[in-house]
Amino acid sequence: MSMIRRVFLGAAGGIFTAATLGLTTPLMAQSDPIVVAMGDIASVESLNLLIAMERAKERGVPMEMTFFNSEDVAVQAVLSGQADIGVGAPYAFIGNSGAPIRMFFRMSTLLFFPVVNSEVYSGWEDLDGQEVTVHSRGSGTEALMRLMEEKHGISYSNVSYVPGSEVRAGAMLQGTVNATIVDAGNFRLLQEQGGDKFIRLPVDDVDATDEALYANTNVLENRADEITIFVEELIRTWEDINANPAIVGELREQYNLLPDVPAELMAEAVPYYEEAVASGIYPADGGSPENVREDIAFLAAAGQVSGDPETIDPADYWTFAPLDAVR
Repeated sequence: MSMIRRVFLGAAGGIFTAATLGLTTPLMAQSDPIVVAMGDIASVESLNLLIAMERAKERGVPMEMTFFNSEDVAVQAVLSGQADIGVGAPYAFIGNSGAPIRMFFRMSTLLFFPVVNSEVYSGWEDLDGQEVTVHSRGSGTEALMRLMEEKHGISYSNVSYVPGSEVRAGAMLQGTVNATIVDAGNFRLLQEQGGDKFIRLPVDDVDATDEALYANTNVLENRADEITIFVEELIRTWEDINANPAIVGELREQYNLLPDVPAELMAEAVPYYEEAVASGIYPADGGSPENVREDIAFLAAAGQVSGDPETIDPADYWTFAPLDAVR
């Protein structure tokens, strides 16, 4: 699982069975594809989403992926209509701007590893007045590091934004970064290549969304039938991977996905998903209002959003119409 990123929960055979998912009649492909914007580089971590997109395409839903250099740019692309669907968890953006975008599918839950160069730091208290590096502004990585800042009574001198867990791990190995946060695969990479030089800082258990899919409300309304088919294929793909992570390798070859990714990285695809499934980071149900309240509680504690999670309206951030349609 070296040189990649992130993970989350599920079990095969949840509410949505394979038989149920196969009932929808394929649509006639529209001329304009549904464009999915990812504020990150193409990596093995993207394979589950790319597989679901290919399966939706087989059922007549035109789709394509486009990559941006940050989640901030991706959410702006969705807001402006340059893209239709985004990847991320833009709670703070929605809360601060009132933008007409809503999340509709929970892809993964948060599992990250704050890590430091032990030759420089040994614990959270050593990061007081020091710089840390996270994925992007408003990301789960920043929220977790901000939460730890508050819990440990410290104040970072600066937070730098470097997209890509593998990029941040590489910077740790090169010595240009001494405190960051990475996924499980890249923490293992640091251990393999750095030994005791890199240590994981402890964090309390956090149940929060890492990545979700979101869209402009007009896309959700105007292309509801296609979005429903896409969600069906997301559910089916998540169930298949949770039941047998090795299927990722088979489907990657079947659809010829990420052909330009180096072979040594692609060899990590199945181990990555095996570890991800074992860690329970791919939800089987796509999300719920209770998940939204848990996310708000986490982000509020991290200082990224305001409001009482018990009184907020999940509809301010999410729409469950596509999931309800699948059910």
